[in-house]
Amino acid sequence: MKEPKLILVGAGPGDPDLISVKGMKALQSADVVLYDALAHPDLLKYAENAECFFVGKKVGVCQFKQEDIHELIVKYAHAKGTVVRLKGGDPYIFGRGHEELLYAEKYGVKVEVVPGISSCYSVPELQQIPLTRRGINESFWVVTGTTRNHELSEDIRMAVHSSATVVVLMGMRKLAQIVELYQEAGRGNTPIGIIQNGSWDSEKVGLGRMNTILEIVEDKQLSSPAIIVIGEVVTLHPEYQS
Repeated sequence: MKEPKLILVGAGPGDPDLISVKGMKALQSADVVLYDALAHPDLLKYAENAECFFVGKKVGVCQFKQEDIHELIVKYAHAKGTVVRLKGGDPYIFGRGHEELLYAEKYGVKVEVVPGISSCYSVPELQQIPLTRRGINESFWVVTGTTRNHELSEDIRMAVHSSATVVVLMGMRKLAQIVELYQEAGRGNTPIGIIQNGSWDSEKVGLGRMNTILEIVEDKQLSSPAIIVIGEVVTLHPEYQS
């Protein structure tokens, strides 16, 4: 019998070349791979000896509840050996990786973590938008657009009044509310960028200001999955036009 083991692997923002060497080696050692919607399918070629199962969630579609994924991890770890949980971005940045770790350990499964490149900073960076820039800002915030109760995060309401760069993940459904908050605070001229499918071949970008971004999103037909970047650093994008 093989030792039951879970390896939480961050797949990076999308481009399969952005997975770590350690993540690639974990896939090569896997007996079972449970992969997310945002993990590039080309990564599965490293898991030649593994059974691979899609357990991802997409907007409007939740085929697997988190509790179901927990049970699959434990089931396959005890039945097969090494389970790789391949998660988009980094397992611990809005990825629920720590919840999976605690559940697996509770049932006698050894756990390892392989960090991944998070989309929150890499996707803007690939678009030449630095999240921090001397003389412009002193920090950046990473916020979920939608809480577990499907409400707009209260942290965004606080971020409106900060000079920090604000990166919103899973926020496209709340974009109109975010725009309204900035306008109500007298910050309708704040630069904003929307990057859909960052680092994938299908990447699309919309650049503007709070007062114009909803029209830009409609014109360019931008949708989830997308990263929202808010702040003066957006104007550093080579194609930004004020």
